[in-house]
Amino acid sequence: MGVSDKNAQENTQQKGNNKDLKKPLQVLRISKRDTQKKSLEIENERTNPQEEILNENIAIKPQIIRDESAKEIEGINKKIKTFDSSQQELNRPLNFSEQNTEFQFERTVDEFDFDESAFLEALNANEPIGATGETISGKVIAIESDGLYIDIGGKAPGFMPKKECGLGVITNFKEKFSIGLEMEVLIIKEQNADGMVTVSARALILRQSWEKVSSSAKNGELIEVLINGFNRGGLTCDVDGLRGFIPRSQLEDGQEHQSFVGKNLKVAFLEVNPESRKLVLSEKKASLVSKFASLELGQLIEGEVLAVKPYGFFVDLGGASGLLHQSSLTNGSIRSLREIFREGEIIKALISEIDLEKGRIGLNTALLENSAGELIVDKQKVMQEATERALKTKALFDKREQDK
Repeated sequence: MGVSDKNAQENTQQKGNNKDLKKPLQVLRISKRDTQKKSLEIENERTNPQEEILNENIAIKPQIIRDESAKEIEGINKKIKTFDSSQQELNRPLNFSEQNTEFQFERTVDEFDFDESAFLEALNANEPIGATGETISGKVIAIESDGLYIDIGGKAPGFMPKKECGLGVITNFKEKFSIGLEMEVLIIKEQNADGMVTVSARALILRQSWEKVSSSAKNGELIEVLINGFNRGGLTCDVDGLRGFIPRSQLEDGQEHQSFVGKNLKVAFLEVNPESRKLVLSEKKASLVSKFASLELGQLIEGEVLAVKPYGFFVDLGGASGLLHQSSLTNGSIRSLREIFREGEIIKALISEIDLEKGRIGLNTALLENSAGELIVDKQKVMQEATERALKTKALFDKREQDK
């Protein structure tokens, strides 16, 4: 589409008017000297900021602002480098020949460790107080309906059940045991999970009773007991809290043995065994031991040969019997025991042993000989001179008694 001449004329007039509005150009005159000066200033401006920046870098380390992800990556890289360097140090063999190198190991104490004194103190704090069968002293600190609590020096008190507080039935329980009462007890059960042990006064009394009767039996002592029961086999009695038994065969008269209930009998110890709790007594042995009281070592006795055994002779000593063993018969050689003594023959012999515990008396005729085998050659002469010859051996028995 064409443009009218009128519009073209208007555009031409506007352009002409714009030319008239523009200011005239100013001509700048620049000399060669000014040009050089200006170039030098520009160069200085370029140089000085670099020097200032360099100086600032030396004086103050600039803060570098980075993206968070870049920081995380850099942190991971540092850890990897640290791990690699540590691994290299572990893998590198130690060179003990390096100069000026000291290897030191220092033990440190932290909350998971403690020194030797603390370790021993911890052991002592948890060390059990007493073992089973041990005797220990304590003080009553509490009384309950089922037993007592006793302070025995441990981290927990000991407990004594009511049935272990003594022998028999205790009727006045709280009256017999008071707070602060000191007593000796026996540990019958070691610590439980709470550190408490079980103790017993009854067990301690029984132990002491067994020790007492064992000593009495060894010394051949006689005791008097009260018969409190009977059965088909014999009688029962109480000996210092222990249950004793007297067989019917060990009674002087065992026909009506039940009639002895409620009566006192003098008896001797026949068997004492604390392990099996066996306590056997004998009235017959008590009679025998009573007769032993009048006997002594080196004494010359006279008795009847009751029996001939392969190992010697049993001789009646008036209610008690003694054994003349073949080793104590003669200093000579014999072929048969019967060529020397026979049953029913009255002989004389020296008492060489008195065993009250076993109720045994040992006899000897060899000490009556003036020469070896004299009893075989001239038995009658030895028996006739036995009293005079026994006086010579008295000093031998006295010396043997002193050496014991």
